[in-house]
Amino acid sequence: MAAAITAAQNADVKVLLFERQARVGRKLLATGNGRCNLSNIHANMSHYHGGNPDFVASALDTFSSSETLRWFEDLGLYTVTEVNGKVYPYSDQANSVVDVLRFALERPNITILTGAEVLKARKTECGFTVETADCEYTCDALIIACGGLAGTKLGGSMAGYKLLRGFGHHATRLHPALVQLKSSWNGCVSLKGVRTNCHAIIREKDAAVAEGTGELQFTEYGISGPLTFEISRDACCYPGDWCCVLDFLPGMDHEHLRMRLLRKKQSSQNCDELLTGILHNRLGRVLCATAGISGQKAISEITDDEIDRVITVVKGVVINLTEPLGMDAAQVTAGGIITSEFDPQTMESRLVQGLYACGEVLDIDGECGGYNLQWAWSSGRLAGLSAAGGIK
Repeated sequence: MAAAITAAQNADVKVLLFERQARVGRKLLATGNGRCNLSNIHANMSHYHGGNPDFVASALDTFSSSETLRWFEDLGLYTVTEVNGKVYPYSDQANSVVDVLRFALERPNITILTGAEVLKARKTECGFTVETADCEYTCDALIIACGGLAGTKLGGSMAGYKLLRGFGHHATRLHPALVQLKSSWNGCVSLKGVRTNCHAIIREKDAAVAEGTGELQFTEYGISGPLTFEISRDACCYPGDWCCVLDFLPGMDHEHLRMRLLRKKQSSQNCDELLTGILHNRLGRVLCATAGISGQKAISEITDDEIDRVITVVKGVVINLTEPLGMDAAQVTAGGIITSEFDPQTMESRLVQGLYACGEVLDIDGECGGYNLQWAWSSGRLAGLSAAGGIK
């Protein structure tokens, strides 16, 4: 959509947008839990991954986050920026973003074909031929903006990779990113639905490979939530013996927690309530059980050694990770078409003149927090600008 709108700013250019689903923007509606975290004001190269993360620099320089917000404002979208840099529509509804894009596509020189999956595309002497199940079309320039494989139930597919491979391009292995992680820790089932702020470190053997602080949610199969999405990439992309170390009180040191727990030794409550008032009740009970403390034992009878065991668990319980959920659940695809085969200044293929690619189909994936949609807008607009300007 960003590429089509931008290309159509050249009034002499006619744009044909193929959408294999019944309407445009369906996948966008699901982003940010329906709120659509459409950008982040801190977007720069440091928040992106891939074989060559520097590839994003030109697109982000040409269409920065501030430029993107001005563009959306011109389209009629009112946004709000949170203290962490995340940008949302003021309405808190993803459909507001989809609607302004949909209205912007209503131009005389843009035609949208919905329910039209591109099955084949080939280079000709005059440009390109594009085939759907019903018809064949010709064009001077072709932009592959199909997105990635992630979110297959919402429209993620292999289409873009297959089309670009047909032109001689190569792809890296694909992995789910920004995705929930499965764990064999028994506590996950008991804590299903519990949300908590914590600090998490993903370790592979003795090495810390990713860490972050934020909201984590327990599920019946493992862990989810923004924090999990933020730190999940390495555990998804590389084989290894993974575990996650969780500190449920990152703002409180061991001695402060010990002092708080010792104050409770006069209590007549059972140890089930030892962490009540400090952590979510259900989480507190599971952590005490993990520390080997009987919930029926009186807090007044707890030993100093048992308090130390509880502190160790609260400040660093280790849960094993087994595997990520699949592409169906993933928000982003890690891997994709090799970026060295494209010009970062224009998004044009170095192998086929007039062929462009942008967004998630390329080997670029951003961190959680609006970075992936910013890459979509920036690379899409650059591709649309370049393609329209290159048509003679």
